[in-house]
Amino acid sequence: MPLIIVTGYPGSGKSRRAQQVAAYLTKRLADEKKSFKIQVINDDDLHITKDMYSDPREEKKARMAMLSAVERSLNKETIVIADGMNYIKGFRYQLYCVARALSTPHCVLHSGAPAAKVKEWNQARGDQGYQSQVLDELMTRYEEPDGRNRWDAPLFTVIYDDESIPSEAIWDAVIMKKPPPPNMSTVSKPVSDTNYVYELDRITLEIINGVMEAQRDFGTGSGPIVVANATNKVVNPSRNLTLSELRRLRKQFVSINKIRTTLDISRLGDLFVEFLNTNLE
Repeated sequence: MPLIIVTGYPGSGKSRRAQQVAAYLTKRLADEKKSFKIQVINDDDLHITKDMYSDPREEKKARMAMLSAVERSLNKETIVIADGMNYIKGFRYQLYCVARALSTPHCVLHSGAPAAKVKEWNQARGDQGYQSQVLDELMTRYEEPDGRNRWDAPLFTVIYDDESIPSEAIWDAVIMKKPPPPNMSTVSKPVSDTNYVYELDRITLEIINGVMEAQRDFGTGSGPIVVANATNKVVNPSRNLTLSELRRLRKQFVSINKIRTTLDISRLGDLFVEFLNTNLE
């Protein structure tokens, strides 16, 4: 059943919106005599504390805990509401891939609030809020959802002073909508070809090496980068990419696609380029 991804600034009212969605769906499903379970997954359930967001390694563990929980919970009988910051677009893309692999609809609910209001609320929470420096850093790094991106669509933005959510629109988007077919990058199949993992490692490594060489030879923002093993081109951002950043993205892609991809090796390069372009913009 559907995945609803909640996102927004830290302390912007995401949990309130998640509970509103859960309450509406519970009543609507009961009225229509549909027996589905609703699972809200949040930081408290995953034992994620606010202090974890002050340490990059702990923050990464927090994201992986959310991803794993969604993967475990999402099935034909359960509607999952991922109530977290989900503030990195690459992470929302990963959650989208989980839903797409199961051929189930998804949507993004954005809890919109101005930075000044969020800081005011956080200060009022005292010791229960975020440290000021941590809050500022998280807000600076927040990547607002864009409904033009398929992993952020359909997108519903609810402003902080709105009393209600667009419940009917959410229902239509995730319950009435026909589930999307799985695509090449999300079909879940067991790896039976012993050459597959080797090719996955080789192709992705050659691509990140090609990106580093292109930036070294031609500079940043010099136009799309042609890489080996792919027909698609890598977007060349107007900043210097580091090898550690590319290695981290490669590791994420390999981890996902060892268990969630087609065995069509000829498509691996284009899928990895698409993944890079999603995360390097």
